[in-house]
Amino acid sequence: MAYFKHKTVFITGASRGIGKAIALKLARQGAGIVIAAKTSEPHPKLPGTIYTAAEEIELAGGKALPLVVDVRSEEMVEKAVEKSIKVFGGIDILINNASAINMSGTLDLAMKRFDLMHQINARGTFMVSQKCIPHLKKAENPHILNLSPPLNFQAKWFAPHVAYSISKFNMSLLVLGMADEFRKDGIGINALWPHSIVATAAVANLTEGNELMKHARTPQIVADAANFILRRNSRECTGNFFIDEDVLAKEGVTELDGYAVDPKSSLEPDIFL
Repeated sequence: MAYFKHKTVFITGASRGIGKAIALKLARQGAGIVIAAKTSEPHPKLPGTIYTAAEEIELAGGKALPLVVDVRSEEMVEKAVEKSIKVFGGIDILINNASAINMSGTLDLAMKRFDLMHQINARGTFMVSQKCIPHLKKAENPHILNLSPPLNFQAKWFAPHVAYSISKFNMSLLVLGMADEFRKDGIGINALWPHSIVATAAVANLTEGNELMKHARTPQIVADAANFILRRNSRECTGNFFIDEDVLAKEGVTELDGYAVDPKSSLEPDIFL
């Protein structure tokens, strides 16, 4: 089914992981995908580049535009948006997926790591949204989807890794504010977060990554949930903080064993749930 045919989706950090899974899901339905990510050359520890992702997207039936973009650079983001408009004629959907993670405690976190998380997670999400919104206003059913957790200000979600937590919750605060700010323009602005940890390169690189992988789900569960959200009427679906399991359940998808990396292992809940 070509539901997203003639739709253009701008995805940050789409060279691997959840971003690429969402890109492939929408590409199979005919979407044009702008892969806005930094990885143009193979990384020694992380698989995939914007070009290998583009090849997969094309094979899946979509159109791909791989662009080297560091979301900390206003110039690069502006040029990427301009190129997207030139190639595809518009932007219908923005997925703010690019994110940096470091779960160190306060005394162990280098300030350059603090700065990186906030420049990418909070500032980057704000800036990419700012540059895309003028074009989203012209779309028929425009959506912004941030990969960020539901807002919850209990101390237990902050204390173990306060710097990372506030950078991710800032992405969610942007949903809260922008959803109301651009409600009159019909842009659906929502957040999506996994119920259980997801098997990504970021998780694999953690100290206990290999062990955690057995208790994770694949990125496909987030991609399938995103697909359902982005099909909804943007004027009616905005300001929500979705959990992947809940989205699927509402669509009648309750058999989730197929998403498990190891169906025999128990699932590890996400750190914000």
